[in-house]
Amino acid sequence: MPIVELGVAEAYELLSGRFGIVGLPPLEAIENEDWGRDFLLSRFQELPAQALAEAGLSWDDPDPDEPAVNPSPI
Repeated sequence: MPIVELGVAEAYELLSGRFGIVGLPPLEAIENEDWGRDFLLSRFQELPAQALAEAGLSWDDPDPDEPAVNPSPI
């Protein structure tokens, strides 16, 4: 999933839960602020590309002609 398609709550949960980022402002304080989503997206830039890929995230839309990095078993 492209990171830019994440909602504020989803991005917050990934950053704090999956990636263990601490020190984020409370979700309630940023979810309805213009800067809140931009702030969270900027935190994804600090993460290694491999960690993002393992979480199924990318910065670009996937190319439909390219095979998935980790295709799920059928």
